[in-house]
This record gives sequence, structure tokens and C-alpha cells, in this order.
Amino acid sequence: MIWYVIKRILYIIPVVFVVTILIFTLMNFVPGDPATLSSNGEVVTQEQLNVIRDRLGLNKPFFERLGIYLYNIVVHGDFGNSYTDGTAVGPELLNRVWTTFLIAIMGLILMAIVGVPLGIRSAVRANTVEDRISMLVTLVGNSMPSFWLALLLVLLFSLKLGWLPSYGISTPVHFILPTIVVALEGIASIARQTRSSMLEVIRSDYITTAWSKGLPEHTVVYGHALPNGLIPIITVCGNQFGRMIGGVIVVEKVFSIQGLSSYLLSGVVQRDYPVVQGSLFAIAVMFCVIMLLADLVYAYVDPRIKAQYAVKKVGGKNAKAEA
Repeated sequence: MIWYVIKRILYIIPVVFVVTILIFTLMNFVPGDPATLSSNGEVVTQEQLNVIRDRLGLNKPFFERLGIYLYNIVVHGDFGNSYTDGTAVGPELLNRVWTTFLIAIMGLILMAIVGVPLGIRSAVRANTVEDRISMLVTLVGNSMPSFWLALLLVLLFSLKLGWLPSYGISTPVHFILPTIVVALEGIASIARQTRSSMLEVIRSDYITTAWSKGLPEHTVVYGHALPNGLIPIITVCGNQFGRMIGGVIVVEKVFSIQGLSSYLLSGVVQRDYPVVQGSLFAIAVMFCVIMLLADLVYAYVDPRIKAQYAVKKVGGKNAKAEA
């Protein structure tokens, strides 16, 4: 099992490396001159623009700038300084990334807690009124824009009832509304995937045998069917995390949260290359970590993965089965 974990961790390194190169390359094709934007709207001459470009390192060849950028990240953990205010990007990322990551993780947990049981219930009661109502609710949730839902929740729970704060993230209570907003769309997707996966498993012969033995519904569904239908559900949960980061951008804007997504958005608007590159690097690392956790859950629920990396004794010698 340890080899499986090591292999998955090593996969993260080339993925993040390639993503970093792609981000740096694509930023060179973005319209707009950072040197002009760094002049704060003042009228400057071409010579002054060249001085600014030299200071920012924009006049160097592309591959030289790329090599310097990768070297600074790998060796020094330095993501450069913001073109707008000159502050270091790295410390700013550390201050903001945990807020965004925490909102996304809590949204992911809420998606699983609500979406999986809802999908299981719909599968067990397939083609009934209860099933149709559940799928209708998930369809509505999947079609509802995040910003519109966020505004409705603020109007109801903050302005009308006064139960929850409408902005900021200073206390645990502040996380409630943002978490609900980012989780709603994922709940619908997970519920539909769970229903589809469980329907396929429930129709299997061994489940029919379990029903014929008179086992309780809870034992058949959660003890026999669910473990065999978890792999597609886990995959959807991992993929939803990436989509959720996009939703967090809207949520942080509506709730005035100083997180990674709002930092990225401000960098895009101001053509602040170091801010955009550092923010996307952090998002890529977060997504890789979530997919790593998903792979570890695969290994836990699927004995076939464990068997691939099990250490066997063949002819008196230990031999590790190849993946």
C-alpha cells in the first residue's frame, strides 16, 4: 500500500510542473502591457516604459524568464512580487489559500453528506414519486446560478432573519452561507451519479441473492451495494472540487471574503502576472491534493487496488506486484 501512496505523490510533481509552465506561457499571450498598467495611469514615454519593463524583467527572452521563474519557485519558494503594489506574492498566497481551501473542503463534505444519501434513496425507490421529486430538486439545484443563490441567502438569513453574517470570514459562523452556496451544485451532481451507480449495482445478481435471503434493507444497501458503487461516486466528488474552486470565486466576491479566488480575480483585472501565476499554481496544488486523497480512498474501498501493490512471497523471496 505504501508503494501506491508514493506513486500517487510522485505523479503530482510533473503535473504541477507542466501546469506552471503552461500558465507562465499563456500569460505571455494575454492582451495588455503590465508595464503600462504599472505606471498607475500616468502618461509615460517609451523610454520610461522600457525602464519599467527592465525592472519587471519583461525585456528578457521568454525562456530565460521561464527558467528564472521555475528556479525561484523550486529553490527559494519565491513567486515574485506583485506588479501593482510590489508586495511578495508567496506570503499573500499563504494568507489566503487556507480560507479558500477550507470553504471548498467544507463544501465537498456537505456535498457528500447530502448528495450520497439522496442518490441512494432515489435508487432504492426508483421510478416512484419520491424518486422523481428528488431528481427534480437536484435538477433545480444544478441549474441555479451561484451568485443568485448567494444573494437570496444573504437577503433571507442575514437581512430578514438576522441569523447569519453577510460578509467576512472571521468566525466559524461566517463559513455557513458560503459553504451552502458552493455545495449546492455539487449536491445535485453527486446525487444523480450516486443514483445511477447504485441502480447498476442493485440490479446485480449478488444483490438479488441478498434480498432473497431476507436481509434487512439497510444491510443490503449500505453493506453490500454501496461499497461496490463507490468508485464512480468518489470520482465525481474529486472532479467537483475543481468546479467548486470556480464557484468560490463568485462566493468570495459576494460575501467580501479575502481569499485566494478574489486575489486571482484582482490579478486578472490588473494584468498582474505574478499574482495570477501564483494563484493558479496554488489552485493546481489544491486540486492535486484532493485527487490524491480520492486515489487513497479508491485503495481503501477497492481491494483490487490493494492486491496490485501487495507484497507476495514467491519462491521464498519477496516480490512486489507491478501496477
